[in-house]
Amino acid sequence: MKRRTFLGHALASSAALAFASKASASGDFEVTRTDAEWREMLTKLQYKVMREGDTEYPGSSPLDKNYAKGMYHCRGCDLAVYPSSTKYDSTTGWPSFWKACPKAVGTQPDWSIFGVETEVHCIRCGSHFGHIFDDGPAPTGKRHCLNGVSLVFKAA
Repeated sequence: MKRRTFLGHALASSAALAFASKASASGDFEVTRTDAEWREMLTKLQYKVMREGDTEYPGSSPLDKNYAKGMYHCRGCDLAVYPSSTKYDSTTGWPSFWKACPKAVGTQPDWSIFGVETEVHCIRCGSHFGHIFDDGPAPTGKRHCLNGVSLVFKAA
């Protein structure tokens, strides 16, 4: 393969993967808003993460080190999504949980540079939370690696 051909294929593949990985949740959701309404209620970072599937910088969320008792809610629709009893320190720099509340989250494939990941979002409004990995603690073995900007903590 010629160098020019290889570089062309590599650039095209990278661009396609970059666009594919930024897909937001698809489907019919109970809570819907116009793009203008989402932009008005969210900061720029919250919008980029929750509506465009972006990721906040590791270590930037104060929720990462929050271990108070309570419930984490979706910032987009206030649905209770993760109990503090399932939160743990994954040392990744993002709030991590081993289990969500029943019927609170949905998942879908998310194509990235590293292959297919499992994207996790709010089942009620479709807001992007983060990704689920298979390297979490017992009893599930799952790590729900979430963006703190997508969540609101409510103390018990």
